[in-house]
Amino acid sequence: MTKRGASDSKTTIVQTSQSRRSDVGRDRGKPGANQPKGAGFISAAAVRETVESVVIAFVLAFMFRTFEAEAFVIPTGSMAPTLMGRHKDVTCPECGFAFQASASEEVNEDGTPKEPRERYTVRSCTCPMCRRTFEVDSGRREHRSFKGDRIIVAKFPYQFGEPQRWDVAVFRYPGEAYKNYIKRLVGLPHETVRIYCGDIYVRDDRQPNAEFQIQRKPPGKLLAMLQPVFDNDLMPAIMRSGFTTPRWQPDQIAPDAAGWQPEDDYRAYRVDAGPQSEVWLRYRHLTPTQAQWAMVARGRQRQPLPPGEVLRPQLISDFSAYNSSQSWDSPQQPDMLGVHPVGDLVLECQLEVRSQSGQAVLELVKGGRRFQCRFDLSSGAATMCIDGRPMVESGGKQYRYHPTAKTQVRGPGRYRLRFSNCDEQLLLWVNGKLVRFDDDTCYPPLGNQQPQLADLAPAGIAALGAALRVSHIKLWRDVYYIADSSSQPLSDYPKSEIGLPPSIDFLSNPQQWNVFQRRRSVEFALKADEFLALGDNSLKSKDGRVWGGVEVDGKLVPSCVHRDLLIGKALFIYWPHSWDWPVPMFPNFARMGFVR
Repeated sequence: MTKRGASDSKTTIVQTSQSRRSDVGRDRGKPGANQPKGAGFISAAAVRETVESVVIAFVLAFMFRTFEAEAFVIPTGSMAPTLMGRHKDVTCPECGFAFQASASEEVNEDGTPKEPRERYTVRSCTCPMCRRTFEVDSGRREHRSFKGDRIIVAKFPYQFGEPQRWDVAVFRYPGEAYKNYIKRLVGLPHETVRIYCGDIYVRDDRQPNAEFQIQRKPPGKLLAMLQPVFDNDLMPAIMRSGFTTPRWQPDQIAPDAAGWQPEDDYRAYRVDAGPQSEVWLRYRHLTPTQAQWAMVARGRQRQPLPPGEVLRPQLISDFSAYNSSQSWDSPQQPDMLGVHPVGDLVLECQLEVRSQSGQAVLELVKGGRRFQCRFDLSSGAATMCIDGRPMVESGGKQYRYHPTAKTQVRGPGRYRLRFSNCDEQLLLWVNGKLVRFDDDTCYPPLGNQQPQLADLAPAGIAALGAALRVSHIKLWRDVYYIADSSSQPLSDYPKSEIGLPPSIDFLSNPQQWNVFQRRRSVEFALKADEFLALGDNSLKSKDGRVWGGVEVDGKLVPSCVHRDLLIGKALFIYWPHSWDWPVPMFPNFARMGFVR
């Protein structure tokens, strides 16, 4: 939801020098024409010019606001991380990771602080990297709360064109039209939208016998919606805290074989692999629990975990650090730490090739299936494959899946790679540019929504007959849309199982994974001129999933947004929060940019 501030919608009309010229020649000979300035006489022409200028300014301002653009402020975090509502900028004191935590609960809808303030003030949040929960002090400069992003909303696109899927749109709330909301459009007119296992599926109801098809995000929007899972550059700090097991580890290999060797306190790894077999470096999601943090931090001296107490690899979940903030009035619930497994991942790294030939492989695992991008280092050719084969089976049929492309990854050099498996499509970026393959990189449905044991090592990097060094390794996850149509807390699991499992421990226990098979789906049928709008922050978004059935002033609120309620398309973040130090009102230039 977003509210418009009066001070944000002002339009300034700058007059030109031509419009300010006086009519000295025309007024000669008229009474008072030659009187000195300040004589107290104002000519009729001057009055007329002033009135005309004011009227023109109002007309231009009205036209600009009505037909072109308007400024809005984001008060809540329903669109985080794409758009920030009221929040705190915090840095983890343990590993040094900087992130944002919601502070929307500190204020009422009109922006006034909730009373008593000490009850609603954010007092702690949880780091997404090391998972330490730490206290914040709102009285300190670095922990104060900031207002949400200020954005420019363009009205022109929806007055003369059709809204597009994945647009970030501002509209009037169907239940109370005086309230302005901002969400992402995921469903279009004449469609039935299904949310299942975190993804969006659509059926065109105008086509007979149409089937549901997954909806894929454009690459730019996909990158804007990603949330961090782990940045390996922070591994040394986490290990110094007492958790000494690195998350990226080499696979067990024969004693006489050359495997991956850590460098720079496990920030980087190198290998000189032979031509006989692939040598793998794999990621395991080893996130400490709060109880383990208490063990490590007990006493003044930090110590490793006690004997027998180990970190167990977990499934990557829909945990969002933005939602981890706690006040005295709202203690943290287990679902805030993420209870839905996420298999749509993105792997980034800097690959340094030190040989003329050989192969490098990037791998992501979802539902036990292995999705790979393989590089021939002598030619620069990149090949996509699933389970290491050029053929894939889906629905009892065999499909060829072997897209190839020429890339810059050829011979010795450093290359920045990004490999994604999201929305049943593989994508590759090299040095920041999206690579175009000779064939479609989408793949057919594989029925791999349920996690398998292989998902406990969801990412990997391999070498074959090549000398490599990898560094700056990062792992991201896609947004996970929760299929719920009731009030919060939102969950894919049946309401009778909201408390099952009671904590996030089940993410590391395959014996409890049968609960994933009971994840629900939900559908929304849209008529002509109706749209379905969802927030990027699915766990904490009041959107079309929960509107239906809500009663306002004796009327049921629809789940959809009618075309008449659309205001415009979010265009640009023009004034993110500013700091008072070192320069007063210094803007946060890093967050300025177009909304994707």
